[in-house]
Amino acid sequence: MKTKELKAEGLQKKYTVTIENEEFEKKVDAKLEHIAKTTKIPGFRPGKAPKDMLKQKYRASVLGEALDELVGETVNNVIKENKLRLAMQPNVKINKFEDGKDIEFEMTAELMPEIKIGDFSKIKVEKLTADVPESEIKKALDYIVHSRRETVKVEDAAYAAQKGDSVVIDFVGKVDGEEFQGGKGERYPLELGSGAFIPGFEDQLIGVKAGDKVDVKVKFPENYHAKNLAGKDAVFAVEVKAIRQPKEIEVNDEFAKSVGEKDLASLKENIRKRIAEDYEHASKLKLKRQLLDELDNAYNFDVPAGMVDVEFKAISEQYEHAKKHNQLDEHEKNTPEKKLMEEYKKIATRRVKLGLLLSEAGEAAKIKLTPEDLNAAIMNEAKKYPGQEKVVLDYYMKNAQAVEALKAPVMEEKLIDHVLSKATVNEKKVSVEELYKFED
Repeated sequence: MKTKELKAEGLQKKYTVTIENEEFEKKVDAKLEHIAKTTKIPGFRPGKAPKDMLKQKYRASVLGEALDELVGETVNNVIKENKLRLAMQPNVKINKFEDGKDIEFEMTAELMPEIKIGDFSKIKVEKLTADVPESEIKKALDYIVHSRRETVKVEDAAYAAQKGDSVVIDFVGKVDGEEFQGGKGERYPLELGSGAFIPGFEDQLIGVKAGDKVDVKVKFPENYHAKNLAGKDAVFAVEVKAIRQPKEIEVNDEFAKSVGEKDLASLKENIRKRIAEDYEHASKLKLKRQLLDELDNAYNFDVPAGMVDVEFKAISEQYEHAKKHNQLDEHEKNTPEKKLMEEYKKIATRRVKLGLLLSEAGEAAKIKLTPEDLNAAIMNEAKKYPGQEKVVLDYYMKNAQAVEALKAPVMEEKLIDHVLSKATVNEKKVSVEELYKFED
């Protein structure tokens, strides 16, 4: 093997590599010997067939396999000899492959950048915190009460439905005079003012009485999930079967016990804690974004183009999926696609850059992902689905791919926590509105 390094460009290094024909023939002979030992050749015992016969019969069929193996081995040798830290698998281009002559190929390797980790204590970030207002506790308590309340049928035939009442309805929806899938229901309990149906639907049922038949005229939103209905006018033939009113619930210690708490004070305290956890999550998100911005500004190094291309492709595919299913956000809808792709390219570059920086910081600090980290992450996922924790845990127990998918985000959080532990973090008390104000 002879290797010649060509001119390097940024993180790319190019080599021309020559493999002597003699070495290639040895690889071909080894393939032929394997065939002789494992294949029955009429008139000969295994391994005893003449070499010339084997070459004539099987040589052409093993050339490609022998070339692939030998080039692969040679590429690995070039990597080891030159101590290359690869960002991606190298690209190989065969320039010369002729019978009886030396093989020549060109190898292009994209390398990892040299990153010098500095003093993270010089990174200054601000952690925003907010107290839980009593109004938020009351709002959450009202939601619990609302979710557990019962309704009673209104027997007065002259009673007109009001906001907050539930109307039990049969309905059939049509667009351009034709029924559409999912536009039909029977004895559906619809709470007026809940926003469960298309905007404008519930408003037209305020004032109806049991037994009424009304045509509800609405327009599907432009961003409706079903593309065939988005932006279309529709008419729903609605028959009111009954009207039900909510039954008042007295919020006291007995109610608290009915939802599994010791008393009302305990229920309110646990609500406060859950809201405080949400605030902490929002605070951490803003702190993480701020830290990544600071790191992006503080470090400057070349980023492997191949890794950026892979990340950009993933972002582009997400965009195409959202576009196909009418799920683009307002910025995506109002931005020319060419400009949007330029933005996405910058985002991809930033993601790769910060990922490499965090990875390098993790290696320097010898940070590893542990089974305890993954178990904690799985438990956190389960907590997101109250009452279904066992289902979530069973899912991860039986799905190795799902656990594997958790590794990257869990490791990223661990690395960010490590950098934050070294950075200068100042706390600042803010309003809830400011805490939840996120820039694009």
